[in-house]
Amino acid sequence: MKRLSGCLHGDVLRSVSLAGLTLTETVYAPRLELPVHSHERAYFCFVLGGSFTEVYGKRTRSCHLSTLIFHPADETHSDHFHTGTRCFNVQMNARWLERVCEHPGTLKSAADFRGGRLAHLAMRLYQESCEIDEISSLMVEGLVLEIVAEASRCFIKESSRTPPHWLKQARQFLDEQCTKNLTLTVVAELVGVHSTHLAREFRRYYHRSVGEYVRARRIEFACHKIATSDLPLSEISLAAGFFDQSHFARTFKLTTGMTPAVYRAITRRR
Repeated sequence: MKRLSGCLHGDVLRSVSLAGLTLTETVYAPRLELPVHSHERAYFCFVLGGSFTEVYGKRTRSCHLSTLIFHPADETHSDHFHTGTRCFNVQMNARWLERVCEHPGTLKSAADFRGGRLAHLAMRLYQESCEIDEISSLMVEGLVLEIVAEASRCFIKESSRTPPHWLKQARQFLDEQCTKNLTLTVVAELVGVHSTHLAREFRRYYHRSVGEYVRARRIEFACHKIATSDLPLSEISLAAGFFDQSHFARTFKLTTGMTPAVYRAITRRR
């Protein structure tokens, strides 16, 4: 098994080190196979484009656009890249991580997160890494600390309880149909519960309302289309389920902190 010290597999496009952190943008060729290996330093990997499958221990994770993965130091894993893939990696040196891990509950186990607030924080961090100035050390460390805190909180919430099967079915249906005009009653009838019970249990387990969840999924859908297609933003907004482009633009900026046009420019950057 190969153990990597500070380097990462793939071709490095950019790399900068500051505040005990190393930020690296890497690209991987289609159908690339990486055998079992580990990394000396803990790091986050944020998928900017493409897709790959990662095997760690007895588990497998599928990684796509806007997936954020946390790798503890010395975690063993292997990777298979299905398409050309671009990743943004944040490596943390031992001293920096030791200081952060003094706080109870800090994430220490392998974990992955799809979309949501973590993806938006990671995109802001990537944007900052592309525009380094005299304030960047402060901005970068602040954003990484926020990512660590949010990832730790999400991991604790996900690990603390298991949703009932019908609720998992409801969430899967929302994932698959998020761009459609759904009602709480329709979803509740599909899984065989009362709409009030669905609303209460959904918030209890997923920490947001059904409406908030659907809106977040629509923004994730739009992010994928913006990054991977040349469709006009007006068409993407309608395809994502928004009734007009101005409503879409307001929601997108409120959620991600940037306009759809800026997001497209960042994800197309090479």
